[in-house]
Amino acid sequence: QVQLVESGGGLVQAGGSLRLSCAASGSGLSINTMGWYRQGPGKQRELVTLMGTGGRTTIVDSVKGRFTISRDYAKNTVSLQMNSLKPEDTAVYYCSADITTRTGGRLYWGQGTQVTVSS
Repeated sequence: QVQLVESGGGLVQAGGSLRLSCAASGSGLSINTMGWYRQGPGKQRELVTLMGTGGRTTIVDSVKGRFTISRDYAKNTVSLQMNSLKPEDTAVYYCSADITTRTGGRLYWGQGTQVTVSS
C-alpha cells in the first residue's frame, strides 16, 4: 500500500520561513514526479512546484525565488523550503507523487498540512 506522509507546516509571521517534507512508502515503488500543490481558503487546489526524475523542475511564478523544491531519490522524499512567506501563501499544502507499482500507476496525495502566514 502506497502512502505519502507529510510533516512541517504551521503558523508563521509574514517574511518568515517554513519547511515541508513528504515521504513515500510502500513496496516496489517507481516514482516519477513528486511535488506540492496547495488549496487556499475558498480556492481550488493549485500547483506550486514539481520535480521529475532528472531534476527538472516546474514552479509557479507566484512563489518563484521564494520556494525551493528538493528531492532525495534514495529515500523517496520531497521537501519544500518556503522563504519570505506572504499571507497569500496561507493554504493547505498537499504532497503529490506519480507512482507506479506492480499493480499499476497513478497520482497519490498526502493528507495535507496547514500553512498559515499572519500579517
